[in-house]
Amino acid sequence: MSSAMEAHPKGLDGSEKSPEAKDLLPSHTASTLCISSRSESVWTSAPRSKWEIYQKPIVVVSVGGAIFLFGVVVTSLSCFIEANKVVYKMCGPAFLSLGLMLLVCGFVWIPVIRKKQRLRQKSRFLQSIKSFFFNR
Repeated sequence: MSSAMEAHPKGLDGSEKSPEAKDLLPSHTASTLCISSRSESVWTSAPRSKWEIYQKPIVVVSVGGAIFLFGVVVTSLSCFIEANKVVYKMCGPAFLSLGLMLLVCGFVWIPVIRKKQRLRQKSRFLQSIKSFFFNR
């Protein structure tokens, strides 16, 4: 019984490759994925412009301001127009609160980004000092 278990199939002797062996060939997809990943910007030291850094908070503040102003207009319409007054009284404060929330989130996001940038600059400075002293 042990002799039957020791016998190898003819197709796997090395001269012929099985379909499973083709799957085991090294591929370059892992290196391609690492290069195209979003985390690459963390490891590169390419300087970014102010617009690239503050683009998202500026967009959030702008959209929040527009929604807030729209809420002010809709709320003021409830004072002047008698038709559909209930709709204006319900929608106006909703747009006011949504716009105010986006404004506050955008304005808080800007100092958070500034603090993050300062910490990143300090980290780069400390890394350069460490590499200067310890790589000699």
